[in-house]
Amino acid sequence: MSKGYFSYVRVSTQRQGQHGTSLTEQTSAIDRYAKTWNLEIIKRFEERETAAKTGRPIFLDMVKALKQRRAQGVLIHKIDRSARNLRDWAELGSLIDLGIEVHFANESLDLTSRGGRLSADIQAVVASDYIRNLREETIKGMRGRVKQGFYPLPAPLGYKDAGPAKAKTLDPVRGPLIKKAFEVYAAGNHSLIALAEEMYSKGLRNRNGGKLSKNALNVCLRNPFYMGLVKLRSMGESFIGQHQSIVSKMLFDRVQRALDGKSVKKTITHFFLFRRQITCGSCQNVLVAERQKGHVYYRCHTGGCNQRPFREEVVIDQFCKALKKIQFNENELRFVEIEIEKYSQEAPKEPRSCARSYG
Repeated sequence: MSKGYFSYVRVSTQRQGQHGTSLTEQTSAIDRYAKTWNLEIIKRFEERETAAKTGRPIFLDMVKALKQRRAQGVLIHKIDRSARNLRDWAELGSLIDLGIEVHFANESLDLTSRGGRLSADIQAVVASDYIRNLREETIKGMRGRVKQGFYPLPAPLGYKDAGPAKAKTLDPVRGPLIKKAFEVYAAGNHSLIALAEEMYSKGLRNRNGGKLSKNALNVCLRNPFYMGLVKLRSMGESFIGQHQSIVSKMLFDRVQRALDGKSVKKTITHFFLFRRQITCGSCQNVLVAERQKGHVYYRCHTGGCNQRPFREEVVIDQFCKALKKIQFNENELRFVEIEIEKYSQEAPKEPRSCARSYG
């Protein structure tokens, strides 16, 4: 095990990274602690991520390195910088159980003693409850903004952020292009991919300056924000927004019908009696049915296979000969008749011009 120590600092937001408990302030406190106790820092881990969710990549990388004994321990500013959810606190607890040192620069805790560990556990629970309450209050505030007609998330493409509790403003460049995208797609002559190409040629760009993807365009065209409504996924209701709409409700509805129409499942245009039911006698692959000159043929498409294609009448003839060998009692015969009648009502119908009868 290395005799040095890791340091770990975290901020939840970009703003916090510059003010309050900033990365610089946390690092300075850790450096003072290391100097006081003569601890050498051999690697620093820095993360800008909320602790409300587990799975912070840099934190987990650090834990993994510590379990591999690449350092003697870790220095952290405060408990709430590392453990505002209990699962991550459990990760730190597992390190302590393995004999790896965990130091908090701003809290005097002996984590090797039962009392110190209990005190740290209580602080971790309090920190977890704090972040849970903060998240609930944030969601409550966001829902309140939505009911007032303000969108509390970053502005959709075509709009710009104007500040907290202010309506989004129209982007003078992208806004008209988004409207054009609605108009072009509503005409029904473009797929989403073709629309992306055309709008790129007209100057529409994503926030990184690139072409909008098919999925990005679908999200835009499905977003009721563009017709003047605001809505959060967690809320079933929509509210009239304070922002200026880009498209009318009539145009938005036309686009939705076009999107829905192009997502309808394709139907089978040809009905073959033995589709996917016959395998090749040579290679055992499924034969493919084809209609040629008014007749249905079953053909093997495996390269190099010597199986010759044959007409459906041959299969029907063999099938009927096999059926004649089957004997039913009255109950079984009645059951078969019912099933045949049910199938004849539900199965796709062959065009009359191609219908045939067989004795």
